[in-house]
Amino acid sequence: MTILSRLNGPAVYAVCGGIVAFVAVVCVVFMVRAWRAGVALGMDKTKMRRVVTASITFSALPSVGILLGVIALSGSLGTPWPWLRLSVVGALHYETQVAQAAAEQVGMSSLSAAEMTPRAFTTIALLMSVCIMWGMLLSALFNKRYLKKLGAGTGSGGGAVAGFGDKAMTAMFIGLICAYVGSYIGGFVSGEGPFTFAGDWTPLAVAGVSGLTMAGCVWLSEKKGMAWLESFSIAGSMLLGMAAAVLLRLWL
Repeated sequence: MTILSRLNGPAVYAVCGGIVAFVAVVCVVFMVRAWRAGVALGMDKTKMRRVVTASITFSALPSVGILLGVIALSGSLGTPWPWLRLSVVGALHYETQVAQAAAEQVGMSSLSAAEMTPRAFTTIALLMSVCIMWGMLLSALFNKRYLKKLGAGTGSGGGAVAGFGDKAMTAMFIGLICAYVGSYIGGFVSGEGPFTFAGDWTPLAVAGVSGLTMAGCVWLSEKKGMAWLESFSIAGSMLLGMAAAVLLRLWL
């Protein structure tokens, strides 16, 4: 039995499916309680139904990108584990990055089923779980104090904290992009001479196609009033990036 067949086994499906089902039940419970609270406050049921319909629509469309992430990771980690991670607490950009970084640290050249071992999967799954739990823990411990600072007053502490949070998040993503693009450039540039290029430039091309697609979606959304494109930007960038990788591999 291969490692991938074990990761797709009934026991793994039962464990991961049970957790996903529990979270789904909790969501339904909160949805019912929210509906009852709205009725108790005298809200218009017609408007409430419209809100529910709009929420379902704008939740389903961005989930296309999440589905692509599950498909991409299922080839090396099996289907249940990526399904659990991206359904409950994980984020698409986080899961793929940490899985790849963990795979490299355990000696794998890439995140693939051919090199996957039980020890490697355990390490990857552990890191994917441990590294993301701090957001929940820090929120439970410090979020109440943070929210008080946000509401401290307009133009004083609240504005400063909110502005710092936006800048810190932007800086973090810029740092991540620079790190990954730098690794792609490092893989592309090789040889003894400073202008000797013998590496694989496919990741750079894919990153460029994905970035241009996202930039195009943002421009159309903000400048041309096509706000609906925001729901398709991530999925569209991933699809075109994958298509570019396939075409380049066929061409090369």
